[in-house]
Amino acid sequence: MNTLEMRRKLFSRERPDIIYAIGDVHGCYDLLLSLQQKILSDAASHHGSKWIVMLGDYVDRGPKSCEVINELMTPMSGDFERYCLAGNHEQIMLDFLDEPRSDHVWLQFGGIETLQSYGIGQLPEEMKARKALLAEKIPGEHISFMASLPSLLAVPGFCFVHAGVVNGVPLQRQDDRHLLWIRPKEQTRPGSENLFLTVHGHTPVRTVSLSDNRLNVDTGAFMTGRLSAAKITRSGEITVMHAE
Repeated sequence: MNTLEMRRKLFSRERPDIIYAIGDVHGCYDLLLSLQQKILSDAASHHGSKWIVMLGDYVDRGPKSCEVINELMTPMSGDFERYCLAGNHEQIMLDFLDEPRSDHVWLQFGGIETLQSYGIGQLPEEMKARKALLAEKIPGEHISFMASLPSLLAVPGFCFVHAGVVNGVPLQRQDDRHLLWIRPKEQTRPGSENLFLTVHGHTPVRTVSLSDNRLNVDTGAFMTGRLSAAKITRSGEITVMHAE
C-alpha cells in the first residue's frame, strides 16, 4: 500500500446496542481467542445489535501474528459484526513488504517475530530472493486485508481509532498519520474540545484508563499477558473486560 494513499473512514448514524472495543493484540492469538469467548458469553444475555471493534496492531512482538490475521479475516458467527481498524504496525509491515530492506525499522519493531509466525526464520541476503520468499510465505490475502483496513470508525458519541485524533479537527479531515501514530500528549489543542469520546489503543497503560475525553484500551498484551476490551452499551455505560 502506498503510504500516500488515504485509508477509508467509516461513519454510522446509529450506534449498535453494544460495542466491544478490543485493544492491541500484537500477535497474542491465544489471548484474543480467550477474550472473544468471554465477549460471546457476555453478549449471549443481550438482545440487539452487537459489534466488536478491533483497534489495530494485530501483528508484531507477540508470537502468532499470522494466526491473529487469519482469525480476524474469518467472519464471526451469530449476530456479531466485527470491524477491524488499521494500526501503525500493520502500516509499517506493509511499508517493509513494499521495500524489504535489511535495515528496515520494522525488523526492530517486532517484525522478526511476525516473520517467524509466517515460517520465515532468516531473510536471504539478495533482494530478489528475499522478495520471493516473502511472497511465498505471506499470503496475498493477508496483505490485502491489512491494506484495506479503515483508519477510523465513528458512531454518535464515540470515535474509534488506533492511536487518537487531533482535537478540534473534523473527523473527515483527520490525517491517517495522526490516527495511526499520534500520542496522547500531542492530541490537545488550546481551546478545542471534541463532542465525543475517543476510544483508542497504541500507547500501553497498566489498566484501561479514561482521561481527557479519551478511553485507552491498550494494556500491552505482549508484555503483560493481559488483553483488554471496553464494553459500551447504547446508554453509554462502559465496563472493562480482560483475558489473561
